[in-house]
Amino acid sequence: MTKFPHNFYWGGATAANQCEGAYNVDGRGAIKYDFLTAGTHEQARSYMYKDKEGNIKRATMFDIIPDDAELILDENEYYPNHEGIDFYHRYKEDIALFAEMGFKMFRMSIAWSRIFPNGDDETPNQKGVDFYRSMFEEMRKHGIEPLVTLHHFDTPYALEVKYGGWTNRALIEHFERYADFVMNEYKDLVTYWLTFNEINNLTMMTAFIENLPAKVAKDAYQSLHHQFVASARVVKRAHLINPENKVGCMICGIVSYPLTCDPKDILENQHKMESVMYYSGDVMVRGAYPHFAQRIWNELGITLDITDQDKQELLEGKVDIYTFSYYMTNCVTTHDDSETAGGNFSFGAKNPYLKYSDWGWSMDADGLRYILTELYARYQVPIIVTENGLGQDDVVEEDGSIHDDYRIDYLRDHFVAMSQALSDGVDLIGYTSWGCIDLVSAGTGEMKKRYGYIYVDRDNQGNGTMDRLKKDSFYWYKKVIASNGEDLV
Repeated sequence: MTKFPHNFYWGGATAANQCEGAYNVDGRGAIKYDFLTAGTHEQARSYMYKDKEGNIKRATMFDIIPDDAELILDENEYYPNHEGIDFYHRYKEDIALFAEMGFKMFRMSIAWSRIFPNGDDETPNQKGVDFYRSMFEEMRKHGIEPLVTLHHFDTPYALEVKYGGWTNRALIEHFERYADFVMNEYKDLVTYWLTFNEINNLTMMTAFIENLPAKVAKDAYQSLHHQFVASARVVKRAHLINPENKVGCMICGIVSYPLTCDPKDILENQHKMESVMYYSGDVMVRGAYPHFAQRIWNELGITLDITDQDKQELLEGKVDIYTFSYYMTNCVTTHDDSETAGGNFSFGAKNPYLKYSDWGWSMDADGLRYILTELYARYQVPIIVTENGLGQDDVVEEDGSIHDDYRIDYLRDHFVAMSQALSDGVDLIGYTSWGCIDLVSAGTGEMKKRYGYIYVDRDNQGNGTMDRLKKDSFYWYKKVIASNGEDLV
């Protein structure tokens, strides 16, 4: 194994909307996730809404909700994000546990609506400002570097209602103002920033809409463009606020292979990787739309509003680092006789050479090495794996122990793959595993789909003490970090 760099950032990752809870506490404004019910692997999470005639209806998170609909809360439904894992009140306890493991970096997100409840407020919410300052101070006290995501799927709902969301160019200015405020407010505590979490999800989600209307496709790609411009502006501001700031993109790493050696499968997979991953990465790292963007727009029958000023801002606001999530790989084929696999909102043909988790996710450490080398060859900037892990239903033994050898095996294989990528010459500078403490699943709303080294006593119905328990993987990861990745036994 190639040794990890001496200053490698080992750590973990969470998101405000999945762990903080306190959804209506201390002035925080609403976000769409607050209206999303619990679900399961078999049953999609859903929204309840009132249409313009006053009828109450339900829509899954993959359905199209009318623009004039009003999202509502139903007292008969369970909304797991409302309480999350109560990180808002327990962050000092949890950060102390991260420090005990030896974290060098903790990736978390600021809830925009905790700073500006409506997104466009004249003045910030001081209680929200104080909360994050206290959190960053706690991390610094323990020698943990914050990696801060500015937007993790949590646009203030008031902006969705008032402006129609990111289809409206007005959101660029509001996001820029929010980001400018927090980067100035915490410039003595934070130097690593990510603009938008899994920004490519905006367009990836259109794959789940049957008979995709051209307007929906255009709205998705136009919204993505506005986020690109917003990100570029924030990168420029970050460098002016503090020349030491490093700003990254964060891409959902949906990695795929052609299922067969049929040239049509090869081309199909090439096009998928271009549209799913490289489209966003090229804009944010290279500063311009790639050559294949026009092909994608033509296939969807859409024309985007892209100004000359936008193009200049994209070029001037290139990110410093590339970060991405990686959980699994899929296979792409033009043939219809293949078995289907699923996971993390993505479906493809099942790979006969891989094992799959209980949630249908392939386990493919070699895929991590593959995509790391592909990304570094393409972009030549430092890389951080900002999400990776195995979701499983852990069992608490009578003595309180939790034996998650399956998670340790999964992580060990991926750490070996990262070491091999280092030997390939990849400038990999950090790793923050997803859900380092159990939290609410974004996709299913479950708690039993657990990723953490730390168990949280909370079930799918919201029952439990919220007590924290250390899993076997807690002690194993502590050993990995202490040895800088050399002791993986």
